[in-house]
Amino acid sequence: MMDRKAKLGLSRQARVLGTSRSSIYYQPQPVGDADLKLMHRIDQLHMELPFAGSRMLQGLLVREGFVVGRLHVATLMKHMGIEALYRKPNTSKPAPGHKIYPYLLRNLSITRPNPVWAMDTTYIPMARGFIYLAAVVDWAKRRVLAWRVSITLDASFCIEALEEALAKHSQPEIFNSDQGSQFTSTDFIKVLAARQIKISMDGKGAWHDNVFVERLWRSIKYEEVYLRAYASVSEARTGIGRYIGFYNGRRPH
Repeated sequence: MMDRKAKLGLSRQARVLGTSRSSIYYQPQPVGDADLKLMHRIDQLHMELPFAGSRMLQGLLVREGFVVGRLHVATLMKHMGIEALYRKPNTSKPAPGHKIYPYLLRNLSITRPNPVWAMDTTYIPMARGFIYLAAVVDWAKRRVLAWRVSITLDASFCIEALEEALAKHSQPEIFNSDQGSQFTSTDFIKVLAARQIKISMDGKGAWHDNVFVERLWRSIKYEEVYLRAYASVSEARTGIGRYIGFYNGRRPH
């Protein structure tokens, strides 16, 4: 996919292809077929039952014939970047130097484009592997402003999607995300702070705080991803890009 002998630099190639720069150099760790099958099924169950934690998912998987313990389910969920979505006490502490910002959207009426953008990441299964998808969404228009795929769940591909959205669509008054390490990272916060954009973060595990992005993930997975078995990252990117074009231009919201 990447041509290291081309005159076009690797970073520029990554931007053209819509992938993160870090993906160029990262050597993925192999995941066994059994774990891949488990992860794909966990993703489907998570979309169907977003409130289910590792204990409930492990019970459901065992009923379906999987031989798996709860701790292994929890490990795979962490690897996938998902957690049970429900309001629960926030007893966790941010990493040193990583500030958690308050949720600013409660009871806020949003009637025009650009006041609020939201961002999140999700796990995308393929035939023999997986990738992650990040998207920036305009809350008022329900439109995807920019997106990236990556084989790593780091901050760089989120930053690239954010910078593209800012370059193409002006800027929001408020930017909302969850409390994931990608969005609390110093480099990500710097992009927003440099433009004096107000930062809002969901309550820990509260799906309704970022409901429009959760709806986007559900639409993409049920109407595109689960209907296909992408053979490669490039095929996944093409399919997702095609669907987002439909989602932005033709799909009723």
